[in-house]
Amino acid sequence: MTSPQSPESNQQPSSTENATRRDPPTSSSSTSELTSVTLKLRQSLRQFPDFPIPGIDFVDILPLFASHSLHESLIRALELQVLLFDNGKKPDVVVGLDARGFLFGPSLALRLGAGFAPVRKRGKLPGPTEEASFDKEYGQDYFQIQKDAIKPGQTVLVVDDIIATGKSMDFHIFSLTQRSSPPNTICDEMRGTLG
Repeated sequence: MTSPQSPESNQQPSSTENATRRDPPTSSSSTSELTSVTLKLRQSLRQFPDFPIPGIDFVDILPLFASHSLHESLIRALELQVLLFDNGKKPDVVVGLDARGFLFGPSLALRLGAGFAPVRKRGKLPGPTEEASFDKEYGQDYFQIQKDAIKPGQTVLVVDDIIATGKSMDFHIFSLTQRSSPPNTICDEMRGTLG
């Protein structure tokens, strides 16, 4: 992970409409803020052993969305991770993985001034799609993305919820690079924000 070299902006607008005008924060201030926010978020998570099947320890992220303050902190933590990665370069498109990536993706895309593209389970997207299958912790799944969701040369950020095995994220990154029109860059440095 690289650190941005731009000076920190003195203004920190909370409105998402001003988010695209923010300067990348300095590495030290962002790292400190990210550490503090991440601790706050982790303390709000709930864990349910043996759910949905024995042997799986399920981490419930829904309390982060029940509170305006926690939701804002979550999006800020994700934004800081993006800004600290690749010298503050923002993605053109945020890809959210079905279904919990839909909770993070649109809010983060709005904050970053990026578009949002959902990856859905088979049969949920209209129009021409590209499909791939993979094995995940609960069994096999089939996912689709609309063929025109990502344009050639765009920078893509892939987000999901807390990384369990990493197989889902790794699969989607691989499948995006195998498309007939692959994106320019794929960033998955969101790992570790909550997990």
